[in-house]
This record gives sequence, C-alpha cells and structure tokens, in this order.
Amino acid sequence: MKILVLNCGSSSLKYQLFNMDDESVMAKGLVEKIGLDGSVLIHQPEGMDKVRIETAIPDHGTAIELVVAALLDAKHGVIKDMKEIDAVGHRTIHGGTTFAESCVIDDKVMAEMERLTELAPLHNPPSILGIRACEQKIPGVKMVGVFDTAFHQTMPPSSYLYGLPYELYEKYQLRRFGFHGTSHRFVSARAIEIMGNPAHSKIITCHLGNGSSMAAVKDGKTIDTSMGFTPLEGVIMGTRSGDLDPAIIPFLMDKEGLDIAGVNALLNKKSGLLGISGVSSDMRDIENAAKEGNQRAQMALDVFKKTVLRYIGAYAAELDGVDMIVFTAGIGENGISTRKEICDNLHYLGVEFDEAANDCRGKEVEISKPGSKVRVFVIPTNEELMIARDTMALAGK
Repeated sequence: MKILVLNCGSSSLKYQLFNMDDESVMAKGLVEKIGLDGSVLIHQPEGMDKVRIETAIPDHGTAIELVVAALLDAKHGVIKDMKEIDAVGHRTIHGGTTFAESCVIDDKVMAEMERLTELAPLHNPPSILGIRACEQKIPGVKMVGVFDTAFHQTMPPSSYLYGLPYELYEKYQLRRFGFHGTSHRFVSARAIEIMGNPAHSKIITCHLGNGSSMAAVKDGKTIDTSMGFTPLEGVIMGTRSGDLDPAIIPFLMDKEGLDIAGVNALLNKKSGLLGISGVSSDMRDIENAAKEGNQRAQMALDVFKKTVLRYIGAYAAELDGVDMIVFTAGIGENGISTRKEICDNLHYLGVEFDEAANDCRGKEVEISKPGSKVRVFVIPTNEELMIARDTMALAGK
C-alpha cells in the first residue's frame, strides 16, 4: 500500500510518499514560497539526488500538481500512475474537542474544520486548502486527517480548564488543547515499546525545537501538556514567549501603543529565544554566541533550560513518579549540551546521566546509565510515518 502524506503551511507544502509494505520512504520533498516570488519545489527520490524546480507556484493546487508530476516523472519519479497511491494522509492541526482521533475526511469533517478555523486562523486554512486541492488534482483518492490536537484530548478537566468563568469555556471552548500531538504519540508509543509494553507507564515527552511542547503521558495517554489554547503557551520557544503573565498584554498595549495584531506579532514572532538573546531564534546560533561571551545569549539558554526543568518537575509530580523521559525534535534530538544541562538537574528523580552516550545527534539512544531509576532516551520523532500509519489503517476500512 502506498500512502502520500501532505503537510500544508500557508506558503509551503511538505510531502512524503511511503511504501507501507516496509514503511520505507519512496520520495519526499518541499514546496516553498507558494504564492510568492521565488517559489520552488525540492524533490528527493530515495537513493537519488535532489531535484530543484524553480517555477511560478501561485496556489496550493499548482503545488500539488507539481508534486504529482515529480512523483510520475520518467527520470526522478518513483511511480508510473497516480492510481498506485492508495490514500493521502493530511496533517491537520486543530481538531478542537470534536476530533479525538484521526478520521476519514468527508464533507462533515471539512465543515467542522471550517468551523474550527476561528480557533486556529493561522493553521487550519492551509490544511483546508491542501485538502481541497487534493480533491481537484487527485480525484477519488481516499483522504485521512490526522489532528495535532487529537492525542491530547484524553486530558482531564483539571488539566485543560483555565481559571476563567466556566461559561466562557462553554461558549468559546476556551481551554487548553495542546499541539504536537502526533509527535508526542509517536515517541511515547516507541518509549512504551522500549520498556517492553508494560500495562502501566509514566513518561514525560519533551518535543524541543523552534516550537517546543512537553507532555505527561500515563499508560499511553496524555494527562497534561504545555501548549494551550494556542501554540503560544508553555515552554519558551524560538520566537514565541511561552508562559506569560496575562497582565503584561494590556500593559504593553498601553506603553508601546500596540493593537491586538501588534501584541500577537510581538509574542509570536519577536519573543522567545530571539527576543531574549537578540541574536537568533536558532539554538545553534545562540549557543555559539554564548560561547563567545554574549551574556544575553547565555540568559536565553538558561531560561529555556529552566522552563523545561519546571515542566519536568511538575509532570513528575502529576504522574506520581516517572519511568522515562524522552527528548525529541530539532533541539531534543541534536542538542547535546542542552540535554546534558537539563539531565544534570534531575538527580532528585534518580536520573544517572551517561555523558558518553549523550554525545550523539539524530538517532535513538539511551542517555541514562544502566540501572538509572528513571531512564532517559533520545527518540527521533516521525510525524509523517505516524500519519501514514493512521491513513493506512483508516483507508483500508
């Protein structure tokens, strides 16, 4: 069975074509700057050189046409007919409380995604555009939506409710939804597998990248997560502020003369690691600056690590202990010094850190010593494969 996985952004489209017989990637690629000058498709067939196609790409429909053409191309294609693609899996961001699991996309699902757009005005519209474009360019193919919020819908009210009048929750769904759910699901499932599939497990998953979130996963289900009503809440991120006293918002609006759009831009695009360091939103640049004596860069690193530690401590208490801590995503998988400095503060949990094992990037490895009371792993995430698995399971029904 061949599954095409699509991840649509407002001006981008990532894709992977899987052969689910062995879960291998036949081809993958990225369309950038959709609707903008300098648009390009970068196509990577398995075992072959990358192909770069620079052309006007005015919309998502054109982008999908180009992806289809690349997959079918006589030189760098990997299939001979689009009928070889059995189904398409879409990364769909916000499912609200409606979608607690992946589902086959039909008119009712599309209508609900449209309704939920007010909860995710930046994220849901690109997904909808991608699905509509697929309907036109790959007619008749079964499509599945895999929602980033779905995995976290097992949280109890004590985890998802804010301290606001309950009527506002009822009227507007003002609650914590959580994001990166597909990643947290993938790595927590792998962690449980590593532990030998016990009936009971307590895992803290740390998805640390330009966007970061953490989750407390008990017996394979989320009981708490750091991102909230939007992906702005939680751990400090590349350009997002993370947790913030809400009284700061009206204060800034008054002092800086900002409107709602200005505050949103400040908190989402100009804050976080970039805002503190003044250097970059990229952890590698910040680490290099800190090594050269840049104090603001060092402060940014310190704040990031402290917020991660704060959530680990909270989740360890909430879980009443922890069996495994998992690092994943860009920083989690590659940040050797970041992992070390976090783990060096976890002796109270019984973590015995293995510095030699930690000296690695981008591969699955245990970075705690044998006999450590709490095991610590790096587990590379694979959201696309998780989407492909869900799509195969649902499309085959």
